[in-house]
Amino acid sequence: MIHSSLKPTKLWPVIASTFLVGVSLFNAAAMASSEKGLHIAQEMKSRDIGWIDSQAEMKMVLRNKQGESSERAIRIQTLEVKDDGDKSMSIFDSPQDVKGTAFLSFSHALTDDEQWLFLPALARVKRISSSNKSGPFMGSEFAYEDLSSFEVPKYTYNYLRDEDVNGVKSFVVESFPVDKNSGYTRRIVWIDQEHYRVQKIEFYDRRDGLLKTLTMNKYQQYLNKYWRPSNMLMVNHQSGKQTELEWSNYQFGTGLKDEDFNQNTLKRAR
Repeated sequence: MIHSSLKPTKLWPVIASTFLVGVSLFNAAAMASSEKGLHIAQEMKSRDIGWIDSQAEMKMVLRNKQGESSERAIRIQTLEVKDDGDKSMSIFDSPQDVKGTAFLSFSHALTDDEQWLFLPALARVKRISSSNKSGPFMGSEFAYEDLSSFEVPKYTYNYLRDEDVNGVKSFVVESFPVDKNSGYTRRIVWIDQEHYRVQKIEFYDRRDGLLKTLTMNKYQQYLNKYWRPSNMLMVNHQSGKQTELEWSNYQFGTGLKDEDFNQNTLKRAR
């Protein structure tokens, strides 16, 4: 029995007030997590500005579910673009069936990326539509959108927790793609707290199932400031396939210009 001094009509304001306080605390915590996640992303980006241009060599190893593998040799050229995403060109040197294939990417911070693929067998340039960015790049476990440079406005953020990964204390941040054409609902990213280097990324598909995990290892520092992983491993949990990237011979400030990144240079890339 309810005491006469605490009738139901008098309980509702108490219940409503308690509920509103709970909602306010939840919203405040969510806002704090969002702001912290954004700050971590901004700090990570700020530590990788000013390298101007770079060139590197890469070995791509494709492994199927049975463990059988094939290798590809690729050269990567990248140009830093002020106040926007980077420009990059990937040139395949081997094996023979893909030799001369070249991929050009213009990453953007606020608009859709622009990407083109030159296929020497057809002697033509194919534009990758924004609706097809979730497709696999040259049979690998990397999607076209994975090849875009990281730009802060491409995502919204939510700080989750601190956690050790790869032997280093890391921030764990959830990021949600702004682009409706993304093949992912979200990513969970581990970023080390000392140098703000990405250690691991989990990619969740459009049904919010875990699709892939990318781990980055063997970081090396260049120009006493910029960190690059020498090894990247993408594991597809749904297909059982893997793609490993082994990077070498990084060079910075090589004199690349904007005119080195267009469809004409893409066709001539050798």
